[in-house]
Amino acid sequence: MADPSSYRPKPGQIPDSPGVYRFRDEHGRVIYVGKAKSLRSRLSSYFQDLAGLHPRTRTMVTTAASVEWTVVSTEVEALQLEYSWIKEYDPRFNVKYRDDKSYPSLAVTLGEEFPRVQVMRGPRKKGVRYFGPYAHAWAIRETVDLMLRVFPVRTCSAGVFKRSAQIGRPCLLGYIGKCSAPCVGRVSPEEHRELAEEFCDFMAGRTGAYIRRLERQMHDAAEEMEYEKAARMRDDIEALRRAMEKNAVVLADATDADLIAVAEDELEAAVQIFHVRGGRVRGQRGWVTDKVEAVDTAGLVEHALQQLYGEESGDAVPKEVLVPALPEPVEPVAQWLGERRGSRVDLRIPQRGDKKDLMATVQRNAQQALVLHKTKRASDLTTRSRALEEIAEALELDSAPLRIECFDISHLQGQDVVASMVVFEDGLARKGEYRRFQIKSFEGQDDVRSMHEVIGRRFRRYLQEKQKAGEWSEENAVEAAEEENGHAGPVEGHAGLMDDRSGPVDARAEDGRPKRFAYPPQLVVVDGGQPQVAAARRALDELGIDDVAVCGLAKRLEEVWLPGEDDPVVLPRTSEGLYLLQRVRDEAHRFAIAYQRSKRTKTLKAGPLDEVPGLGETRKKALLKHFGSVKRLRAATVEQLCEAPGIGRKTAETIAAALAAAAPPAPAVNTATGEIMEEAGE
Repeated sequence: MADPSSYRPKPGQIPDSPGVYRFRDEHGRVIYVGKAKSLRSRLSSYFQDLAGLHPRTRTMVTTAASVEWTVVSTEVEALQLEYSWIKEYDPRFNVKYRDDKSYPSLAVTLGEEFPRVQVMRGPRKKGVRYFGPYAHAWAIRETVDLMLRVFPVRTCSAGVFKRSAQIGRPCLLGYIGKCSAPCVGRVSPEEHRELAEEFCDFMAGRTGAYIRRLERQMHDAAEEMEYEKAARMRDDIEALRRAMEKNAVVLADATDADLIAVAEDELEAAVQIFHVRGGRVRGQRGWVTDKVEAVDTAGLVEHALQQLYGEESGDAVPKEVLVPALPEPVEPVAQWLGERRGSRVDLRIPQRGDKKDLMATVQRNAQQALVLHKTKRASDLTTRSRALEEIAEALELDSAPLRIECFDISHLQGQDVVASMVVFEDGLARKGEYRRFQIKSFEGQDDVRSMHEVIGRRFRRYLQEKQKAGEWSEENAVEAAEEENGHAGPVEGHAGLMDDRSGPVDARAEDGRPKRFAYPPQLVVVDGGQPQVAAARRALDELGIDDVAVCGLAKRLEEVWLPGEDDPVVLPRTSEGLYLLQRVRDEAHRFAIAYQRSKRTKTLKAGPLDEVPGLGETRKKALLKHFGSVKRLRAATVEQLCEAPGIGRKTAETIAAALAAAAPPAPAVNTATGEIMEEAGE
């Protein structure tokens, strides 16, 4: 690990100008490329105290052994040079988008003497006009099959074309009218190129004028009693309309735009792009990336724009690019896009209307792509095994933690405090063994005390199950049951030990296997840092359990904390072990929030207003919105109640009587601080 001060440039060496910089490792390999409006300001930020740097930035500067820079004239030149260097060096610490699959595009080889229509994948080539990409190749072939009736452009390979020219006989498509057969001279090269260009114009969205021209020609043919010609044109128009219907209109103003959406978490990000031409979605593609560098949504958008348009020019760059967040600063990026297109490009965030609605659809696709990517990654056996081995090595465990339990606390401003327990076995979620807890021993908000209570309750149940299986002494079992139930004396049948979901705990299920609380985890993960980890370890120590490892995962920096340690364990950014711990923690968080919200909903639904006859949900919500809280509603007079929308005097009198009859609940007190908690809704 290098000391950044060993290669820090001397004061005054770095120019205060726009430019691009490269960090190299000890072997001379470029590991990071960045751009800056001011090289002096940006590079100086890398050489501050390491404790103040983002963990990913800290890893990069300690891996590097030197830094160099190139001064440019403008920020636009910096953007172009940054893109070129990222493509050239493929630095390990730069965000690199990778296609989740190779998307096919509809391509027209305008660079050939006889242009060909075909499906293409992979890097784009010069002299080829592309449309798409599309999600499936069969969607392209269906569209092309409909359009060849009107635009009979060559679709055959070079070998088939050459063989047909040699024998003087076209292929089957030439006989059925879906190819103009330039191979045998039915049309000249100029006429065939004109057909290909008309095909491209139609695919580019200029459909209305062409269909109107065909309709005029059809009517003229009918007036001249050329009915067969008119019928062919009628069928051509119908074929083109069917091809158009395969892409529904999403923007009524026939807009040409690309919409980019980003879904992300702490470790990965997914980008989805919808290509809209002539108001219709003409293509879709997506990428997934590891967040190797410290980058926000705006930074991810900027990288996506470079990836999308770095090799494009002309109409391939649309007039509008709609994004969820604007790069900072936005002007150089917009200018760079305009130079690639040859005219102004509007780069903005949609605020209202159809474009905002379509952006929401793209966002949902991005979120789904991220979920699908994580699901595929989690389902791989080799990956799961490597993740468990990495966790065991990082936490210095004797063996891989085949069963991991994670606990999380959830509340809303100190109210309805609940906890969750999720279980992962062999790296996969065991949802049938999830458990939920209500915090019983105190009221108010204290996550550390709540964690201590929940860990203690869970493992007292584990000790009870061991006793029932004959693996633990009767005396210890009774003591644990007494502590759980809050009273002394023998506990007959341990009926007081209740799982929050499944009723009294029995020793074994009907099939003879131990109940779920009887299985001990090899690792307990808590959502939080040092205080929560210490509370969990203390709860286990109080029960005499010393064979279960404990760690905490702090969400802000994804640091792993161990009991009694002053410094966290920082797993590598690309570690499968870190990814698994994050999934376990996020699942516990989701499960806890779902339980807390369900309890909150039940609490809000049950109230004195439910006893007022004829007062429905709409007027109850209107009352709460008007007064702001149940407390203010209870203090209101009949005249003040009448001021609420939809409330007459008779109803107001009934409401006042119902509220007066219902005794106000006692205020909640935070026993840790003595603070009286405000009533919900204040």
